[in-house]
Amino acid sequence: MNRMDGTRRISRPLLKELYRQTSWPNLKIPLIYALLVAAGYLAWTTSSPWLRWILYACMGYLWMGVVTFMHDCVHGVLFKARWKNQAFGVFSTIPIVITFLAFKEDHLEHHRYNRSPSDPDAFTMGKRGVLDFALFYAYILLGGVLTILQFTLIYPLQKFDRRKWRSHGSELLLRVVVLGGLWVWTSSLGLLGRFLEVWLIPIYTFSLLNSMRFIAEHYDTPWNAGQLLGTRTILSNPLNSFFWNNINYHIGHHVYPAVPWYNLQKLHAALLPEISRSHAVVDSSYLRVFLSACRRGPESIERNASHLAERARAEHRQIANV
Repeated sequence: MNRMDGTRRISRPLLKELYRQTSWPNLKIPLIYALLVAAGYLAWTTSSPWLRWILYACMGYLWMGVVTFMHDCVHGVLFKARWKNQAFGVFSTIPIVITFLAFKEDHLEHHRYNRSPSDPDAFTMGKRGVLDFALFYAYILLGGVLTILQFTLIYPLQKFDRRKWRSHGSELLLRVVVLGGLWVWTSSLGLLGRFLEVWLIPIYTFSLLNSMRFIAEHYDTPWNAGQLLGTRTILSNPLNSFFWNNINYHIGHHVYPAVPWYNLQKLHAALLPEISRSHAVVDSSYLRVFLSACRRGPESIERNASHLAERARAEHRQIANV
């Protein structure tokens, strides 16, 4: 298991305060869903194709908010009651097909083995062979499809016992009933094409944004060096922080995953001395990190070490010139 030394420097009273869960910040959940439904309704009813596509993009962006709420359910911190986290996790993942159980098991394993050979999400690291390039760029363009395959079939076949397969199968059955029912109903009304547009185009937009976020969080951070060093915080902008529920403050989340989304900015401020001391990676733009990753392609341990050494030299030159 990856461990990270020297990070338990937040005082116990402050850490207790950061762990404390309150209900009022979660009033943003119905707000996000209301905006999502409103955008979907306007996209369904507008006669303007330009407005429709803008609304589809907005819906994809808002789906990032829903999924980052679900992400807090994985860690049991969106709600105080365990069953509420479970219920919201299952409900919120229905439109994106994957099961909450598979995502939860994979994601907790990712936290346990962050940026190491045992990390199930460390597919950006390899030998830079043909298959590594194919997988890397396929994830960028078709991340939603690959994620569905990973969480509905590949990961469960690798990891699940009989009990988990029953839970996984129950979730899949629920998706067949709900999504299949909507398919049959809208088809009977002659509206299947419209339904597929309003469902699938925003979900594809979401998958592009999620691929950008996912790659930016760990790409080109030190390999097998623990939670703090193997994670990137992206200060981004207030809009992303608000709608994506502070997931961009990712170093703090990996070091203290039980801190709920609404306290991650405070956690980042408390960790800043440790982040600065250890030279952990903080960037200002998802897009810049993502475009750099697209240009550089999949990682290798050797290229990763070389790039980090060059970055350290550049930082030293910058400090010397100040």
